[in-house]
Amino acid sequence: MSDESTDTANPSKGENSAPAQDSDAPATTAPAAEKSVSEELTAQLARARADYQNLRKRTQVDIDNAVRRSLENLLQNLFVVVDNLDFALLMEPKSDDARQLAHGVELTRKQFLHALAQEGALPIPESAQFDPKLHEAVSTTPSTEHAPGTIVNVLRRGWTWRGAVLRPTHVQVAVAAATNTPGETPSETD
Repeated sequence: MSDESTDTANPSKGENSAPAQDSDAPATTAPAAEKSVSEELTAQLARARADYQNLRKRTQVDIDNAVRRSLENLLQNLFVVVDNLDFALLMEPKSDDARQLAHGVELTRKQFLHALAQEGALPIPESAQFDPKLHEAVSTTPSTEHAPGTIVNVLRRGWTWRGAVLRPTHVQVAVAAATNTPGETPSETD
C-alpha cells in the first residue's frame, strides 16, 4: 500500500493531473490558431479581390485611353479630308461636268460630316469674338472697322470631339490699328 500512497502523493507521476492539463492545452489553442489562420486567409482573399478589381479598372482605363488616342489620330486625318473637300468646293464650276463633279464632292462632304457627327466630332460653331478655348490666333490684322479681339477671317475650321476641343479653329484676329498723332508722318520701311 505504500506504493499506492506515493504514487498519489506525487502529482508529477499521477495520471490525472499533468497529462489532463496537457490534453486541454492543445484543445483550447487549436481553435484559436484555426480562427487566426481563417481570419488571415479571409483578409488575404479580400485583398486579392480588391487588387483584382483595381487591376480590371486600370486595364479598362488603359484600353479606353489607347482607343481614344487612335480615334483622335483617325479623326485628325479625316478633318484634313473635309478641309480639302471644302477647298475643292470654293472653285466656281464653269461647265456642266464641273457642276456635276462639284455636286458629287458636296455629297461626299455631307457624308463625311454626318459620319463624323455620329462619332461625336462636331465643327466648332463660328463666332465673332475670339475665344482662346476654341480658337488659335494664327495672325492678327490692324483694323479700324473691327473691335480688337474680333475674328476677321477663319483660316481653318476647328472641331470638338466628345465635348473637348480636338482641333482649335485657326483664325485671323483684329487688333487696334496704330494711330498717328497730329504732325507725325507714318514711318516708311526700307
